[in-house]
Amino acid sequence: MKFSMLAIAATALAAGVNGFAGVSVPTKNVAKFGIRESALKMGTAVETDNMAALATAANEARGLAMDSIAAAHSGHMGLPLGAAEVGASLYGSQMTYNPEDPTWINRDRFILSAGHGSMFAYSWLNLAGFDLPMEEVKNFRQHHSMTPGHPEFPNSEHNTPGIECTTGPLGQGVANAAGFAASEKMAAATYNTEDHTIFDHHIFALAGDGCFQEGVSAEAAAFAAHEKLDNLIILYDANEVTLDKMAEYTQSEDIIARYNAYGWETYDIDGHDLAAVEEAISAAKASNNGKPKLIKCNTIIGKGMEETEGTNAAHGEAGVPYVDNAKKNIGLPEGEKWYVSDDTREFFKGVQAKNKAVYDEWQETYAAWSEANPELAKQLEDAVADNVPTAEEMIASIPDLEAGTEATRVSGYTVIQEISKAIPQYVSGSADLHGSTRNYIDGAGNFGAGFDKTYAGKNLYFGIREHAMGSIMNGFAYHGIFKISGSTFAVFVDYLRPTIRVAALAELNRVSYILTHDSIGVGEDGPTHQPVETVSGLRVFPNLDVYRPGDAEETLAAYVSSVTRKEGPTALILSRQNLDQNNAMPAMERREGTLKGAYIAKKETEDLDVIIIATGSELQHALKVAESNAGARVVSMPCMEAFERQSDEYKSEILPASCTKRVAMEAGVSAMWYKYVGTEGKIVGVDKFGMSAPGDIVMKEYGMTPENLAEVIASM
Repeated sequence: MKFSMLAIAATALAAGVNGFAGVSVPTKNVAKFGIRESALKMGTAVETDNMAALATAANEARGLAMDSIAAAHSGHMGLPLGAAEVGASLYGSQMTYNPEDPTWINRDRFILSAGHGSMFAYSWLNLAGFDLPMEEVKNFRQHHSMTPGHPEFPNSEHNTPGIECTTGPLGQGVANAAGFAASEKMAAATYNTEDHTIFDHHIFALAGDGCFQEGVSAEAAAFAAHEKLDNLIILYDANEVTLDKMAEYTQSEDIIARYNAYGWETYDIDGHDLAAVEEAISAAKASNNGKPKLIKCNTIIGKGMEETEGTNAAHGEAGVPYVDNAKKNIGLPEGEKWYVSDDTREFFKGVQAKNKAVYDEWQETYAAWSEANPELAKQLEDAVADNVPTAEEMIASIPDLEAGTEATRVSGYTVIQEISKAIPQYVSGSADLHGSTRNYIDGAGNFGAGFDKTYAGKNLYFGIREHAMGSIMNGFAYHGIFKISGSTFAVFVDYLRPTIRVAALAELNRVSYILTHDSIGVGEDGPTHQPVETVSGLRVFPNLDVYRPGDAEETLAAYVSSVTRKEGPTALILSRQNLDQNNAMPAMERREGTLKGAYIAKKETEDLDVIIIATGSELQHALKVAESNAGARVVSMPCMEAFERQSDEYKSEILPASCTKRVAMEAGVSAMWYKYVGTEGKIVGVDKFGMSAPGDIVMKEYGMTPENLAEVIASM
């Protein structure tokens, strides 16, 4: 294979004399990963050719990024140029993948945590042979292209093969990667046997200084080290630049020392020295010592564009005017845009052939494993395909709960046991609140390393790390094997709110949230722990179902909906305090009505006079008031979003337009209920923060009683 003399010289220079001016190779690990002997002395001509091929591919990837960003007049040029050697090593040497089967379950995963550098991913996916045509690379950031501004997990809007994760909010990709790694460990423990290994891949993520400044990455790093996720490799694009200023303006900590303290294995290398990058990644992959890996790749942002490289100007598209000159300086043909040489295409055909051989061998192993373990194979196939019983099948298969007066969090504990039996790939975790949120799966074991934990355990202990919990759960969902729920108090959902937004955007139906202590009914803990705006704050998210059930049977249906919904995630809002059961209505009718989002919980016995809409703990008050009002209809509305998806005919049947005398009741802010009561209706809500007192007293003080509801109706 032939490569330009410039590429070969660049390879030798990079390997032998600290590749690019301006990068100071750190003293730590220099003996192993710093300045190296010439790549031309590595041993064989084949190795030399491979290094030259990688160097050529790195420069051509730079060219693709420059041309696409210039064409769009938008985008972030710094990372794709600065981390090109990292991309060459990952896609041209270190990662195992099959572009013809981009969802192969044992492929290595790559997450671009620094999602603003998305042209890095798109350039390498095209070069590596994924079904991302050059025309789509040219359409960067254009309407309905496969190359949106930030990477987007395949969904109803975009399907870009090879994109594993929706990224953009900095730091979340690092935490997502921890979720991928935990899911891979769980899959290996669940499905591998002594005779057959089905899961043994690595998780790679590329992150920048901004990712490490965001606190979510610190939470996830602590979790990953504590649970010994040694299949996780984070590459730190350490270019010392952030958007406003050079990084030193806002950060001075030693990130290597911080990660060593967490319990990670760390490497400190010249990120432009291909030989050093290759050796570091190889060593990280081979090290099964219970430590996740951090490779600090010291790079020059915008490398190759001398007018902006090494400065914060390189972060965005400021380099667009200098693209032609930069391409010329790195040896690309003048005047030719989106240039990829025949040699690079041939080189990646060889990479594909090497990876295909690994893939074919794995397929043989999988076939033998399937034959030897047919039940386990069926379980895995169902998990990957997200095959679960329908909601109708599940609610019919679970006997009546026959619950007494109890909190819906307690009902949830009963229900989650049934969910786990019906869906073997369902797992759950908590941010240090299992005892309160009641989502522990009995007999399923605890996930992790040490103590009583194993990687096959279905109960995850996230610690007091809600933000990381949300991102790790998303990582589980992206990984594509397990369905996962995570719990905390509803008031603390703001700690993980950014991850819920991404889950809804990415249509992650494998994720659900169990949020208990749902209102001022929390009581003595006071206003810091009493959510009033929280539930409505979740309802405004597009593509997030928010269920606030009013009794045990509604809770069962809400859980069932959360694991059978295909379009996106679900939040389950559950009470701390005990609630009455609507036993006057058959359990199955309550379940079926709940799945529709709203239903008639008590029908009027005379001419319809007033419609009372209630949800959660306030349903019991509405039912009590209706006992003495023959013209009152009670509508339970546990999920606005599900109700809105029903036919106009059904919605009119539940809320007939002829009846404008309506009142809604919820122990939360009132604004969203006006859609259902109209301008002539009234709302019994809570539009101020709570107070510290026993829950029943707080509820009474704020008008959450049947007596106050009856007075409001009488005043209409």
